[in-house]
Amino acid sequence: MQSPTTVSFSQAFRFWLQLGFISFGGPAGQIAIMHRELVDKRRWISEKRFLHALNFCMVLPGPEAQQLATYLGWLMHRTWGGVVAGGLFVLPSFVLLILLSWIYMAFGQQPIVAGIFYGIKPAVAAIVLHALHRIASKSLGNPVVSPVPWMLAAMSFVAVCALKIPFPLVVLTAMLIGVVLSRISPNALSKGGGHAEKGNGAHLAALIDDDTPTPHHAKFKLSRLAWVLLSGAVLWLLPMALLFGNYGWQGTLTQIGWFFTKAALLTFGGAYAVLPYVNQAAVEHYQWLTTAQMMDGLALGETTPGPLIIIVAFVGFVASWGKAVFGPEALLLGAALGACVATWFTFLPSFVFILAGGPYIESTRGNLKLTAPLAAVTAAVVGVIANLALFFIAAVARPSGAGGSIDWVALAIVVAAALALWRLKWGVIRVIAVAAGAGLVLRLPGWA
Repeated sequence: MQSPTTVSFSQAFRFWLQLGFISFGGPAGQIAIMHRELVDKRRWISEKRFLHALNFCMVLPGPEAQQLATYLGWLMHRTWGGVVAGGLFVLPSFVLLILLSWIYMAFGQQPIVAGIFYGIKPAVAAIVLHALHRIASKSLGNPVVSPVPWMLAAMSFVAVCALKIPFPLVVLTAMLIGVVLSRISPNALSKGGGHAEKGNGAHLAALIDDDTPTPHHAKFKLSRLAWVLLSGAVLWLLPMALLFGNYGWQGTLTQIGWFFTKAALLTFGGAYAVLPYVNQAAVEHYQWLTTAQMMDGLALGETTPGPLIIIVAFVGFVASWGKAVFGPEALLLGAALGACVATWFTFLPSFVFILAGGPYIESTRGNLKLTAPLAAVTAAVVGVIANLALFFIAAVARPSGAGGSIDWVALAIVVAAALALWRLKWGVIRVIAVAAGAGLVLRLPGWA
C-alpha cells in the first residue's frame, strides 16, 4: 500500500461524515476507529503524530475523541478542516438522539430500538477490547525494553477500578510522574509509537509523517491565537445574549446554556467524569428530569454513534419538553431548541481549545520536557481504557446488576464480535450492523 501524496478536502469531508455514523464504543472505540482508519489503513498521519495529538486532547476538559478529530482535521485542512471534522463527528449522533428523545418522550420505549441496542452493546464491548489491545501495543511498547509505561497503565487501572480515584487526579499524577522521569530518566518514556511497518520491517511513510514539517497554518502566531479566542468569545456571547434577552436569566434555555458552559470548562476526564456532575445538577438541583430518565438517556448515549457526552442533547431535550419552553402546543420545537442549546455550549469550548492550543502543541514535538508528561498521560489512559472495557463487559454480562443472572447470549455476541474484529478483520461498520441485526432477531417479539 502506497502512502497518499495528498488528501483533498472533499476526501476528508467524506471520511469525517462516515466516522460520525460509525463512531460507536465511547472514546476508546472512537479513538481506535480513527487510529485504524487514519494511521493503519489510509496512512494520512503517522503513529507518533497521532499519539502526540491524542496526548494533548486527553488533558483537556471535554470529549477527547471529538477533540482529536478536530485536531487532525485542523492539521490537514486548516481551521475549516477542524470545524468540519469536529462538527461531523457530533452531527449524526445529535440528529439521531433528538429523534430517539422524541420517540422516548412521545411514545415510550420501542421494541425495535431495544432489540437493536441489545445487539449493539456487546459489539461496543468488543470494540473497546479491540481498542485496548491496539492502543496498548502501539503506545506502551515492549515491556522488557521499557517497563515504565506498563507500570503506569497498571497503576492507572488499579487507581480507577479498585481505589475509585477520580480520572482528573489520575491524569495529573501521570503528568507529574512524566515531569520527574524526564529529568531523572529521560529514556523511560521514549519508546512511543513509530511508523507502521510492512511485513519485511520497512517503514511505511504517512502523508503527515514523523518528520514532516509543521504546516504553515499550524505554526504558532500570537495574532492567530487572539483571533481564535475572540471568535470563541463572540460565538458564546451572541447566543447567550439572545437567550437572556428573550427568556431572562432564570429562563430554562438560558440556564441550560450557562450550566453546560460550566460543565464543558470545569470537568475533566471525558464523559464518565462529566456525567456525575450533570446528573447531580440536572436531576437534583434544576429538576429538569428524573433519575430514571437520566439512566435511559445514558443508555441512548452509549448505544448511538458519536461522543457519549452527546447525552447533553437528551438532557436539554427532556428539560425543555418538561418545562414546555414554547408552550404545550409546540413541545417538540421547544425541546429540539433545548437540545441545540445544550450541545452548542458543551462543544464550543472544545473547538476553541484545539484551534487555540494546537499550534503550541505542534511546536513541542521532540521536546522531551514537554512530551514526556503527555506520554505518561497516554500510558495512564491505557489503564483507564482497560477499566472501561471491564465495565462494559460487566454491564453486558449482568444487565440487571451485580446480583442478576448472567446473559450468556450477550456474552456470546461479545466473543463473536471480537473474533470478527481480530481474526476475520471485519470493519467496525460491518460488526455493528451484524450485531444490531442479531439483537433485533433475538429480542423483537415474533422474530425469535
